Amino acid sequence: MTQYDKDRKHLEAALEAMLFVSTEPLKPKEIAEILEIEEATAQENFRALQAGYEERRAGIRLREIAGGWRLFSAPDYHEEVEALVLSWDKSKLSQAALETLAVVAYHQPVTREGIRAIRGVNSDGVLSSLIEKGYVREAGRSREKDAGLGAKTYRTTQQFLEHFGLASTKDLPNLEDFAPSEEAKSFIRERLSSPQTSFVLSGDAIETGTAEKTLKPGGFAESAGEDADSGAVHLGDEVDIELKEVTAEEIDILEEEFGE
Repeated sequence: MTQYDKDRKHLEAALEAMLFVSTEPLKPKEIAEILEIEEATAQENFRALQAGYEERRAGIRLREIAGGWRLFSAPDYHEEVEALVLSWDKSKLSQAALETLAVVAYHQPVTREGIRAIRGVNSDGVLSSLIEKGYVREAGRSREKDAGLGAKTYRTTQQFLEHFGLASTKDLPNLEDFAPSEEAKSFIRERLSSPQTSFVLSGDAIETGTAEKTLKPGGFAESAGEDADSGAVHLGDEVDIELKEVTAEEIDILEEEFGE
């Protein structure tokens, strides 16, 4: 029996100190080996620390993510923390990087062409930057002809989960939560119910009124008439597309192009 088995408070204090200096989630099994205690004891005391922070409404929270435990700022103080971070953070992800990362997260494994088709622009440079930053990694080669047989595919990394406080990609927000209205949610469900859909783009179709601008979703204009080579799709054009999922950025594009 070690000193930690005899004194629970001492063990909790030791875990707390280790949490503060660790740059990665602390896994109970690894901590148990270091402190020479049972893994179940380590897990039990992590949970006790977590409960203690919540009970006294401390400025920090202990969360179980990516197979381990890590400290986070309490949600109650997100405005204060945000103000501090924005005052010195000069390397935050750009809008293009966030959009590309969202596409990879929700469509993984996905090819470069798949990302371009969804965003409507070449994203190779942004994707390379995300790989360098450690948020995205190569996942293998595509086996689907439609996705480009043999093309490299990409997935999010452990660092991505840690950065966004997720236990796994299953904890990603539901895409429907980003829909601007119930009508839009119904539209998403309807379009996602069939893998192959032919429809005519119109303001009424998405419940946003009329519009004069063109939308360039990329790769969706093969049957769009004279503008097929340019990749532009105009209102009234009949287009055959394969719908998989609707991303938050796609909804933002629709809102921006067609108004509220």
